[in-house]
Amino acid sequence: MTQPNANSDSESAADTAGANARSSADFSGADTQLSAADGQRTIALVDDDRNILTTLSIALQAEGYATRVYSDGEAALAALQQNPPDLAVFDIKMPRMDGMELLQKLRESSDLPVIFLTSKDQEEDEEAGLAMGADDYIAKPFSQRLLLARIRAIMRRASPLPESADGTAPMPTAQSEIIARGRLAMDPARHQVTWDGLPVSLTVTEFLILEALAIRPGVIKSRNQLMDAAYPDDIFVDDRTVDSHIKRLRRKFRAVDPEFGAIETLYGAGYSFTDG
Repeated sequence: MTQPNANSDSESAADTAGANARSSADFSGADTQLSAADGQRTIALVDDDRNILTTLSIALQAEGYATRVYSDGEAALAALQQNPPDLAVFDIKMPRMDGMELLQKLRESSDLPVIFLTSKDQEEDEEAGLAMGADDYIAKPFSQRLLLARIRAIMRRASPLPESADGTAPMPTAQSEIIARGRLAMDPARHQVTWDGLPVSLTVTEFLILEALAIRPGVIKSRNQLMDAAYPDDIFVDDRTVDSHIKRLRRKFRAVDPEFGAIETLYGAGYSFTDG
């Protein structure tokens, strides 16, 4: 994979990050964390490759993120459930508990944004990861610049709205208004979705795709338009990724309403939402 070219301004942080990551990699499943400063975002890295843990820790901490590293999926699961980071990067192929199983267990109780980073690049692996609830998928070997861009994009989508002056509630904006479309209700400020009053748990990417459809019911949105809504940073995303997200959305809504059919496919054109 591409190694980071640390410049003079980040050498000190990179050296510290590398030392901590190497220390943690000496113990299978160990967790190393530099205390996050106020407002600093934390990223968890789960990979049995010690070199990748070290390299990514250096790159991420040079970008201003706090990091936690885990070389064992079982240890990572307990830690992520007890003290969730802001985002996690999982390898798929790991001993004891692979990334797929880790994500599956995590999704039972958490919508933590997750990026899969793996040497497996077959189409079925990507679709399986997205179907389980991953927010993105990057195959090794990979560009660190691409990974950092996708992390920044997901972080921005997952960021809470600024609080009001008394710190008790998000400040009202056009984007924070409740979206009510028939049986669907979406609260962007709280990242909450209900169907017929029943909660539906969505990842950040799923929420943004559904929001893009629900804002204008009946209007066909192409895959490119949905990609722009969910990935606004000129990041390349394959058409299959949007299709996988739509499948996940339908499955989640059908779990609370087996007759759900509000997301329609217009073959060759895209998707639309109907509130009728």
